[in-house]
Amino acid sequence: MMKKKIAVVTATRAEYGLLTPVIRRITDDQDLELDLIVTGGHLAEKQGYTIDAIREDGFLISHAIPILAEGDGEYEVSVAMSNAIRGFADCFRSDRPDMLVILGDRTEMLGVAAAAMNERIPIVHIHGGEVTEGAVDDCVRHALTKMSYLHFTVTEPYRKRVIQLGEEPARVFNVGALGIENILHTRFLNEDIIKSDVGVPPDMPYAVVTFHPVTLERSMAEEQAQELCASMEMNGDYFYLITKANTDAGGNAVNEVWKKYADRHVHVRLVSSLGTKRYLSALKHAAFVLGNSSSGIMEAPSLGVPVINVGDRQKGRIMANAIINCPVERDAVTEAIKKTVSMNRMPSHIYGDGNTSIKIIRIMKRFLFDGTINLKKGFYDIQNQ
Repeated sequence: MMKKKIAVVTATRAEYGLLTPVIRRITDDQDLELDLIVTGGHLAEKQGYTIDAIREDGFLISHAIPILAEGDGEYEVSVAMSNAIRGFADCFRSDRPDMLVILGDRTEMLGVAAAAMNERIPIVHIHGGEVTEGAVDDCVRHALTKMSYLHFTVTEPYRKRVIQLGEEPARVFNVGALGIENILHTRFLNEDIIKSDVGVPPDMPYAVVTFHPVTLERSMAEEQAQELCASMEMNGDYFYLITKANTDAGGNAVNEVWKKYADRHVHVRLVSSLGTKRYLSALKHAAFVLGNSSSGIMEAPSLGVPVINVGDRQKGRIMANAIINCPVERDAVTEAIKKTVSMNRMPSHIYGDGNTSIKIIRIMKRFLFDGTINLKKGFYDIQNQ
């Protein structure tokens, strides 16, 4: 039986961390050939040039496709999408995979998916059906759903939403979250090691802070980051481990605020990337998580860590009881920090059983090898069922 080539595209550190179990299983499967394509923020010096971390993990990178433009405004986002279409069209013409795997709601993935769609390459989309009302990602995610053939969602309500978008139920699967798989299969660094590694004083509690621009509120990104700095200033009993914002519009402005704040305070450290194991270990031992990252919605609650989710970026997602939602205002954040002290650190299990990559690979192989892929998708109308 001839091997099937599976292309997996990653553009950010967080996305790569989630995709790692799938990448590893493709690599180890005797019937599959990995075609790993690295792009976007992985190739940016400001983001820590995280392509090196992928190489350190031992994965063979098939293609590195630069797409980012200088700057982080709306125009540069559009240019990156355009560059993605051109770059991936060239890539797929010379090295066509049998199937393409993408994850989430990044704008550059629209360009990747468009190139694959035009080449009639079946697209596998992970993390569809979710809602983030405060970000343009919401539109991007649903657009990627309609461009894709196979769908892997992380909860049953999200599966139903993909079907509501007109996708045939036989191609939509609730498999749980890859982030939960990472947590359940990671041997964490102990608290002393992670504190020493990131520079936290041994006797000081710390918080993990990750704040990304809210793309539908881009003009407010710098002001919101300043509010978080003010809240950290008001709560100086904690060390703050801050991870840089992603390459969304406004990300550079947020990172500049973080850099200035970190330069003035000894109990703050700003990092571009920690890698999956160090990041999850840092989450596990944190007093709380502060920001608006999806890792605060899925991974942190599964570790029982209190989360302060600020603003509207994650509005609409299914959330555990360990999450406190509040506006991006210093006083509101301070009140939320006080609440975390008495919260019960019970893990939440609403996002799967940790076997996500096994399910994904099994289903992908079934479609690849039984000859049933038909890209002439009909619209599944639930009103007629």
